[in-house]
Amino acid sequence: MLRSSCKKFLGLGFQKPNNNQTFQQSSSLLVRLYHERVVDHYNNPRNVGSFDKSDPTVGTGLVGAPACGDVMKLQIKVDDVTGKITDACFKTFGCGSAIASSSVATEWVKGRQMEDVVSIKNTEIAKHLSLPPVKLHCSMLAEDAIKAAVKDYEAKRAKLGISAPADVAAPLP
Repeated sequence: MLRSSCKKFLGLGFQKPNNNQTFQQSSSLLVRLYHERVVDHYNNPRNVGSFDKSDPTVGTGLVGAPACGDVMKLQIKVDDVTGKITDACFKTFGCGSAIASSSVATEWVKGRQMEDVVSIKNTEIAKHLSLPPVKLHCSMLAEDAIKAAVKDYEAKRAKLGISAPADVAAPLP
């Protein structure tokens, strides 16, 4: 029951047999409505989890789409010295496209500089996952979550009186 529900959710289903086919023969022919990358990231999401949001090296972005009910929390862990994102994770309540977009976003931000990740656009995520136009809001959520996580991290640093990672790495006179 759960397996068939998941297949319906992902747009996978069995084609009806025609007069010349048995159900057994037709059951091997799957109709796929989502691109294989979406299905892969939905079935095997990368970087699911969460960090301690009170950690000063962690930035948290929490975004939602009221129209469809998707909610995405994306967190980044930043090396204070280099400004490089050392780890990322997410938790998403939403459709397969939202989960896949979150998973891709966490993979793309890891190992990159903070100023680089804010340039990741939803169109790049949507193109990578081959999202249909009706699912573009999922990639927009991922872009917004990345920017919100970076903004949260920078706000924490400002509150602590630290302006930029380069300031931390600069040798004292």
